[in-house]
Amino acid sequence: MPRENRKRGKKHKKKADEEQDSHGAPEPRYEEASEVVEDAGPSWIKPAREDTVDMNAPFGYVDSEVKAYFRTVDVQIREWQNAAPEPDGDEEVDPNEDRRLFFMAALSEISEKEKQLATDPDCSTILERMVHSMDDFARRVFTDRLSGSLEQLSKHRFASHVCQTLLSTGSETVSRETRGIFPPIPESEEDAGELRTFAQLVLDACEELLPSMPSLVMDQFASHVLRTLLQVLAPDVLSTADDLGDAGGKVRSKKSAAYKARQGPMKSVFTDNQRSLQYSAKHTPKEFRKAAKNITSTLRESLGENEVRAMAANPVASPVLQASDYPCEYEGMLLELEAAYGMADSPGSLMDHALVGLITSLHNDPEADAPESDYLTTLLRDPTASHLLEALVQRSPQRVFDVLWKTYFMGKLHKLGVHPVANFVVAKAFERLTAEQLVSAVDEIRNVATKVVKNARIGVLRALVDRACIVQGGAEEVVLLISSAFELDGAEDKSTHVQCILRLLSPEVSSMFREPVAAATEGNRDGEPRHKKRKTEDPLEPKTQGAVLLQSILRLPSPHNDIVLDSICTSSPETLIEMSHHPTSSRILDALLTSTTVPPKARRTLTLTLLPYLPALVDDRIGSRVGERLFAAADPYLREKIARAAAPHHAALAGSYFGKFFVRGLALHVLQRDPERWKAMQAEEKERQRAQIDATGTVPAQSTDMRRGAEEKRSQEGEGEEDGRRPDEIDEVFGALGGKVKKAELAARDAQARPSEDGESGEKGEKKSKKKRRRDEDGEERGGAAGLEDVLGAIRSAPKEEKKRRHKH
Repeated sequence: MPRENRKRGKKHKKKADEEQDSHGAPEPRYEEASEVVEDAGPSWIKPAREDTVDMNAPFGYVDSEVKAYFRTVDVQIREWQNAAPEPDGDEEVDPNEDRRLFFMAALSEISEKEKQLATDPDCSTILERMVHSMDDFARRVFTDRLSGSLEQLSKHRFASHVCQTLLSTGSETVSRETRGIFPPIPESEEDAGELRTFAQLVLDACEELLPSMPSLVMDQFASHVLRTLLQVLAPDVLSTADDLGDAGGKVRSKKSAAYKARQGPMKSVFTDNQRSLQYSAKHTPKEFRKAAKNITSTLRESLGENEVRAMAANPVASPVLQASDYPCEYEGMLLELEAAYGMADSPGSLMDHALVGLITSLHNDPEADAPESDYLTTLLRDPTASHLLEALVQRSPQRVFDVLWKTYFMGKLHKLGVHPVANFVVAKAFERLTAEQLVSAVDEIRNVATKVVKNARIGVLRALVDRACIVQGGAEEVVLLISSAFELDGAEDKSTHVQCILRLLSPEVSSMFREPVAAATEGNRDGEPRHKKRKTEDPLEPKTQGAVLLQSILRLPSPHNDIVLDSICTSSPETLIEMSHHPTSSRILDALLTSTTVPPKARRTLTLTLLPYLPALVDDRIGSRVGERLFAAADPYLREKIARAAAPHHAALAGSYFGKFFVRGLALHVLQRDPERWKAMQAEEKERQRAQIDATGTVPAQSTDMRRGAEEKRSQEGEGEEDGRRPDEIDEVFGALGGKVKKAELAARDAQARPSEDGESGEKGEKKSKKKRRRDEDGEERGGAAGLEDVLGAIRSAPKEEKKRRHKH
């Protein structure tokens, strides 16, 4: 016997009857074998059912060969998404033809396998990546294939993310369909039947999910799909352009958002058809509003009072996601829909259930005092349910809020304002106070103001300042409250006020930061400035809460923001430079330079204080931007002083990595060559700033980012484009120097540049200079030779002794 056919183990000889059965006896039937097995084991043992459904793959598993193919698709799409767009070499050749053929082949492979791929842990992410590159027709086909199983797919761990991405990106398709823009139908699909529009598919999805809506609310995966669906139905109420731009935006869970961040960018692979991520709320079908109302009414009827109140503390039904202004939670969205559609101020609404029948009692007796409820008192201090109370405080009718304020907040602010959870609800309640309520709230918090600062509940003070700016009242009381909270009433040195508020300290510990601040510009023992050290090593690091509070104070009317302005104007230049170089404290100077409530005298004092230290200010990553704002906020006279102060240091700043951005905005070569023209340029720019202040209410900052955006906009409009590239200054200069120039033009240029040696002085020389200046101005308007001369002047004023840096390979 061959070695590979031998069996391991001890050899046994067969008996005679076994040999006879193995050769001639028939094998027993299946029924007989089953009877033997049943007799051998206990009666309670039953064989497993073969028709059980695996909940991880309810529509079946994906073949290994198909998964391997989609891995290659994923790799190719990732390369296209991460690659930069290449300039078009030939206009007649479509650069996306290969990508389109590849994508069509992948879509054909997806056909009839959509549900299996959506429930697969590996292929679901690939489907999400492909959805961003689908056109409107492919997206409609894909959604149509999922119809009928949306409830099961929404509850699935992986398929729910595919549904979210499909709905959020489909908002663009809905917007185009509403405007009458429909994609052409491929020839292979003309005889396949009528295909529903994406708007109709969304409405049918609402009808499909409506019977199971109460159970989907409590599901950990389906609740996110419903949140995205509501945003698509009511974008003007619930979402912004950023929310729908990133496949659902803030409605995704923290774990899902972190996972998507690791997957890299998800965008269309077709460079010629980059869709705009902005979703216009105007282009929404009227049926969407009715569908959103229908969902809200269905949940109002199906959910009882106890169920609505239980949703507040449920981590699934009321999840706290990544939101800055208000928590983007499912129940909060329903309350906002009710308030927007005028359905909240009625007995039996979701808001009425959450407020324990407060709206019903006000309808029955408007003058009656509502008793205090233990449920709402518990919401104030619960980490999860307090977000629901924030939504109730923000969106409740005015008379309902007045009762809430009187019952649950008035007389209890000394406890709620310092509570680690309730202080957030108190801050939201302050945003709706009247002037009289604001003054009473300040009087109540004054007794615990010091405790509020020690516990870092600065959001309460900031909310009072912001509300005082809106109602135009109570600003003086709020400023006195802040002074008493930081114990600044008895402080003689006004320069320490900003430092105390910025670091959330009192003047008692002012000696702890006076010496470090003075030594920060010289460095410490290790040779590293204090503002460059890590936050964990520096206990006197500026706090973000203090910086935000100072920015809010600077927006108060002029007499009330003197507590900050006097402190900054009396501070030493070293302290101001340290603040300018820190990413947190520099925002205070930005607010001082851009706020319309700050008088010009304060800006002028700050500018003159920092003027002798201008090179040290702008030779920094953060300080260069502060210098640009300083120059943008100055009047033409101060701008000339800033430019004159920077002129001696032009060579050093032009060679600096950060200072060069500041020097470019000064146009020093124009100032040196033609001061009158430079002053006219600054006067025109100041007029444009005044027009922008009247339109927006803020002082614009002439930052590097704005200049870069203007250059990119000009390049997109096609001004001077060649071969799809943005025109470069160096290319323009060397192109002009290397091109062929006629002798007559050279002679004319020499005559212009040469002084009047022929005795042409007096009137003739003056006429020539005026003619030359007029020609330069005309050339600047046309973007011609004057712009070239400015570039040449900038090159001549650049440092000459700077050596080339060799890069290590």
